[in-house]
Amino acid sequence: MTRLTFDLVRRAMRQPLPGLEAQLRMAPPGRARAVAPNGTPREAGVLLLLYPRSGALHFVLTRRTDRLGHHGGQISLPGGRREPDDADFAATALREAREELGIATENVERLGRLTALYVPPSNFIVHPVVAHMPHRPLFRPNADEVAEVIEVPLGALLDPTTRTVEPRVPAGQSSAPAMTPFYRIGEHKVWGATAMVLSEFEMLLRTAMAN
Repeated sequence: MTRLTFDLVRRAMRQPLPGLEAQLRMAPPGRARAVAPNGTPREAGVLLLLYPRSGALHFVLTRRTDRLGHHGGQISLPGGRREPDDADFAATALREAREELGIATENVERLGRLTALYVPPSNFIVHPVVAHMPHRPLFRPNADEVAEVIEVPLGALLDPTTRTVEPRVPAGQSSAPAMTPFYRIGEHKVWGATAMVLSEFEMLLRTAMAN
């Protein structure tokens, strides 16, 4: 297998984005393909931050505290609502990473953005930003927002045993459980919008490795 290096990631991020079709591989059943028409969605930036650890590229996820609104207790990329002073969505994602994880972001290299994604339960359009650091960050998580810091080897996204399905009741509904895809990361289940963002990034990596 081609080694997952920063150079490969940079090359992957120079490709055309596969977009919604790649995201939908990990979408909950019956998920809307477009933005709901009722009102103007809020906007947010999330950060897919790559860095070396023990000789391999990793990225960071968080387990949100149970008291955080619609997505409390879920596994997420660091990120949050765009503020008026944020220059762009990369600035939003980096600011939120500093606030949530206590990391220094001065040496972060921005590699590009993934396809924006609408999240129906919270009425947000999420703008994913991919970046990397030349060293492992020192994490000082904000206990009000982050219950656990989860460091994930990038190779886990390419492991076919990581992707699986299980019955789950769709968020905000009382219908019968439906088979829902997710990434199994250790003891954690990554599903919903976070899984959809990672699915597009996974597709970019696979395409870059094949070329």
